Amino acid sequence: MPQPVAVLNKKETQSSRIIHHVKGVSEGPAVVFFGGIHGNEPAGVTALEKVLIDLDPKVIKGEIYGIYGNLKALSTNKRFIEKDLNRIWTEDRVKALPTKQRLTAEEEEQVELFDIIQGILKTNNNPVYFIDFHTTSSPTLPFITINDALINRYFSMHFPVPIVLGIEEYLQGPLLSYLNKQGYVSLGFEAGQHTDADSVTNCEAFIYLSIVIAGLSAMENFIRYPNFYRTLRNQARGLREVFEVMYKYEIKPFEEFKMNPGFVSFQKIKLGDELALSNDTIIKSPLTARLFMPLYQKQGEDGFFIIRTIPVFFLKLSALLRKIRADQLLTLLPGISWFDRKRGILRANLKVTRFMAKSIFHLLGYRNKQEDKTHLLLYNRERVARKYLYEKSGWFHA
Repeated sequence: MPQPVAVLNKKETQSSRIIHHVKGVSEGPAVVFFGGIHGNEPAGVTALEKVLIDLDPKVIKGEIYGIYGNLKALSTNKRFIEKDLNRIWTEDRVKALPTKQRLTAEEEEQVELFDIIQGILKTNNNPVYFIDFHTTSSPTLPFITINDALINRYFSMHFPVPIVLGIEEYLQGPLLSYLNKQGYVSLGFEAGQHTDADSVTNCEAFIYLSIVIAGLSAMENFIRYPNFYRTLRNQARGLREVFEVMYKYEIKPFEEFKMNPGFVSFQKIKLGDELALSNDTIIKSPLTARLFMPLYQKQGEDGFFIIRTIPVFFLKLSALLRKIRADQLLTLLPGISWFDRKRGILRANLKVTRFMAKSIFHLLGYRNKQEDKTHLLLYNRERVARKYLYEKSGWFHA
């Protein structure tokens, strides 16, 4: 990783950004929690401030970090100040930080976060887990979002909440996508609506479950562990399916977007349902599926998403195909070649890929981003995943 712009009073800055650091009595995994990457989503921060200070290091094997995200935005209860902090973690942007003459408000936050992450990774040879807490502007069941790597899937499936994968195809520069490209288990937990007290409770429960599932402590050390598990299961109404993002409505610059009232995440919708208004023009659903994260706030570029359930058969098939590295056959097709084999990136001609169902690439672990008018770049998280760090973990083969 590149070295970012130097930060004045680095130690003091890092100290003020760390909510709490729990160092166990013996060596073990590290779990890194982020709260408040979006400044109008304080539930994760509140939960981390409450839970981590009460943890007994004597029952912890490894280290736990709670880290503030966008401090400036948190202080003003805004999603961001100048630019969404969860949309600037592209490799090009991170590499450019050391040479920038002026940093935006969010880039200053990014530099400090990068320094802390680097410090944790440099001093830890054990499994590292990155967990980012969020909430939504609309009512929702608690759920997990992941980049589609098997290590993320296997870990996430131990939580009693639905899982949504594939969102990385529709978002540019989330923090967790950047960390996942480095090969680490990385997941987002959406705890509920911004102002709902249950969102804090859900984050608290998720912290305890994460500590146990990641192997930092035994569930017997937390007398309320069964209650935490039941809390999340009940809040999710027993829904534990795996979903895939199929569509995103992106709000254009200067567009006046207004979501129709009453919609919630995971609500079933039909083709043609009236969902929102764009400059007084009705926006209708292009699919029969489920609505996901409808936008009910002024800041944000994602109007809504549409998701569908992935059948268990296809989840198992994709896992098998990835384990035997069936993706190597893709380069036998005309118009598809390695762009960067080490990093698991293919380059594909659009003339070829338009005749191939996107689901084929998804089965093999590839998510695409359009490079230019004629080519796609296809990213595979399996080839960069640090499986060797996690394969001895209890959750890996369960």
